[in-house]
Amino acid sequence: MSKNLIIICLILFSLQAFAQGREKINILLIHVDDLGATDLGVFGSDFYETPNLDGLAAEGMRFIQSYAAAAICSPTRAALLTGKYPARLGITDWIRAKFQGYSTSGNPGEYEVFEDKPLKTPKIQGFLPLEEITLPERLLQLGYRTLHVGKWHLGEEGYLPEDQGFQINIGGNDLGQPPSYFDPYLSPNGNPDYMLKNVLPRKKGEFLTDREGDEIVGFLKGNKQNPFFIHWAPYAVHTPIMGPEDLVEKYKSKEAGVQRNPTYAALVENLDQNVGKVLAELEQLGLREKTLIIFTSDNGGLIGNPENPVTVNLGLRSFKGYPYEGGIRVPTIVSWLNKIPAGTIVDTPIITMDWIPTILDFLGDNSAVGDGVSLKPLLLEENSVVPRDLFWHFPHYRTPDVLPYSIVRSGDYKLIYFFDGDGVELYDLANDPKEQTNLANQLPFVVSELKTKLENWWRETGARMPQEK
Repeated sequence: MSKNLIIICLILFSLQAFAQGREKINILLIHVDDLGATDLGVFGSDFYETPNLDGLAAEGMRFIQSYAAAAICSPTRAALLTGKYPARLGITDWIRAKFQGYSTSGNPGEYEVFEDKPLKTPKIQGFLPLEEITLPERLLQLGYRTLHVGKWHLGEEGYLPEDQGFQINIGGNDLGQPPSYFDPYLSPNGNPDYMLKNVLPRKKGEFLTDREGDEIVGFLKGNKQNPFFIHWAPYAVHTPIMGPEDLVEKYKSKEAGVQRNPTYAALVENLDQNVGKVLAELEQLGLREKTLIIFTSDNGGLIGNPENPVTVNLGLRSFKGYPYEGGIRVPTIVSWLNKIPAGTIVDTPIITMDWIPTILDFLGDNSAVGDGVSLKPLLLEENSVVPRDLFWHFPHYRTPDVLPYSIVRSGDYKLIYFFDGDGVELYDLANDPKEQTNLANQLPFVVSELKTKLENWWRETGARMPQEK
């Protein structure tokens, strides 16, 4: 079936749902880059100040076992837009940008080979295929105005936001990070391929996240009569770690906690300020109670230099890129005033792929989409989510100590399977949230059961796998 025919079927189904009295709510989906699970005050930060996001959590629901679809960016972003596991899409690592001059992308059956490694590892799908039906494409056909602001990182020209259902694209191209957070946002070496798209210089020294917030406010002013979908993917809080000077100075003067990087703290607080700016505009326009707001992150927080870490994922093991909770656990808040109960804390495990079925369910379409489940019953406290297994797949070598791995979480048990060697790690997250005690030797039957689940999932998703040389 062609993509156009699929879209026509989706339109007919969705129009039928709306005819049954469903409401066309506005949707603001904020997908932050590299924000760690404890980088907000309400999630336990001991240094960063985030009053606006803390207030958003007080008005809505906070998820304390929310997972990104991957421990790195591009796979999670693909999962968010399609509702599919990254393994199913073949996007299991971050996609290299054109300016970097090299690629790890290729077709199924093509591999990267390392002289000092025992396995050859699969190349990845280097862009989000146009055949995939994305969330903005679904909403565009329902009369929504669609806006993307910020990071894309899912392909070069021909595979950008405007090719995947977004009517307006501000900032999104193949870049994984900005050249600079300060206007004119230029690369230090002047590389013409290392430039944000549709972000022309406006005011020298202006901070990028402030610019993103202004662009969204301008869009809201011009579209208050139409249902809208805003995908705000801030480049913050990714490297290069920069912050507005006044905020950096503020944190240099503040007593540090375990988290102690003043520049990163400024980057986080500036993000919070701009979330507050957008929320205030929604309120001013009378749209706050008509807007479903989802705030989440694409992977865990970054360590950078261990001697002077970018951030610390308090109470969790490890960081971005790693298979432990610090790499895949993210802060998540959902708010819809007078609909979602205020001040609610939920410990049900959820994952990136859940957002498409959740949004569509709120619009009256409760058909199965992708690999996620609708969280609407949970958000409205009508019902719980049926227990299910969650999976991750990273079949690549990256940095000296990241080996190819897959993960399954089943109930409170989490199995990490390393393809290189015989390493298997099993943790009981209910009793060992810091993943300090490997139970693999003590519970071989649990290991066997979860390994079988992984093997079945690899086959079902068509996951690209490492192989012996």
